Amino acid sequence: MFFRPKKAQPQGDAAWLARERSRRFRELMIQLLVAVLFFGFLWILSRNVAENLASRNIQHGFAFLMNAAGFEIGESMIPFQSSDTLLRAFGIGILNTLKVSVLAIFSSLLLGIVIAFMKLSRQPVLHALGWAHVEFYRNIPLIIGLLAIYLTITEMLPDMETVMNSSAPVMLDKAGLQFPVPLHNGMALLAAAAVGLIAGEAARRVTLRKSTFLVAWGIAFGVFCVTAIAVWLLSGAVFGWAHPHLEGFVVEGGGALSPEFLALWLGLTLFSSAPIAEVIRAGILSVGEGQWLAGEALGLSPVQTASYVVFPQAMKLSVPPLASQFMNLTKNSSLAVVVGYPDVVCIGNTSINTTGQALEMICLIMLVYLVLNLVTSVIMNLINARFSRGEEEK
Repeated sequence: MFFRPKKAQPQGDAAWLARERSRRFRELMIQLLVAVLFFGFLWILSRNVAENLASRNIQHGFAFLMNAAGFEIGESMIPFQSSDTLLRAFGIGILNTLKVSVLAIFSSLLLGIVIAFMKLSRQPVLHALGWAHVEFYRNIPLIIGLLAIYLTITEMLPDMETVMNSSAPVMLDKAGLQFPVPLHNGMALLAAAAVGLIAGEAARRVTLRKSTFLVAWGIAFGVFCVTAIAVWLLSGAVFGWAHPHLEGFVVEGGGALSPEFLALWLGLTLFSSAPIAEVIRAGILSVGEGQWLAGEALGLSPVQTASYVVFPQAMKLSVPPLASQFMNLTKNSSLAVVVGYPDVVCIGNTSINTTGQALEMICLIMLVYLVLNLVTSVIMNLINARFSRGEEEK
């Protein structure tokens, strides 16, 4: 057997090594002391809170989440009854928050891209419209906008009975937006998503052979949307449609978007699209005109220059502020309580009123938003790292 000789370690100055060991020891002890003080403070604080609550005969802990909720939820993605637990009710609030936040992120991003290019346009009308959109929504409080949209839907739209008597397939009234859905809507949505993803991926691979990755992703997104909608409509044509109808004072059947959800979704989309448009516009303007000339000198087409030269540089500068805007949008969704949308804050407030467990419920609400924003930050950091490495899909 052959043994690899060990490399001689440099001895160095003995006094310097002693000072280095002493420095590391002091740093370790300081860190341990800070950790002990921090956790000791938390322990003393929690003990004092528990003693104060016990002296006032106020229960503490999270066991109350297993109690019956005792209230109904007007809008839920999963079945719920008042006899279900508060934990299930809180989970419904999380799902509702996720639904409106994710949809608003995508819709505000798409609208922000459109507004950004409108402001960059040399057409005076388009530029003026983009400027007006940004300045209007950027300088008005979101809560005022939510109330204005909600009151517009619930006060200025026609009554539900009047609209239901018409033969229109899609109806917008004071009760929200009603529309027909396939009889097996769950299976139809899954089939539409699956077929759309397959068609979009196929279109992306085919387009990559002849064009750039930016064009390929744009075409793939368009093919996905068109294919998914076509499959969903085909499912309704094959299995039949469930049309909304009025039974007493309640709309039954079909699909519906409540006025609370519409007001919150539209408000978050419109108000968030203004700063997003400015972020995207600033990212594009940060790439100098010389980059376009350099791409032209290399024999690249305008599309290739935009895809391989301008777009990666613009996104590298735009992704970090976009992450902040997405996190702000998620936190702003807590204003759902203003319009009565049952998000995690609204259900948390109702739970506090019925149980009196204010401290625990507020901690849970804070934890939910902390986790959502951390997940958003991680996703955006991964995207930013991809552009920072300069990786391109082949």
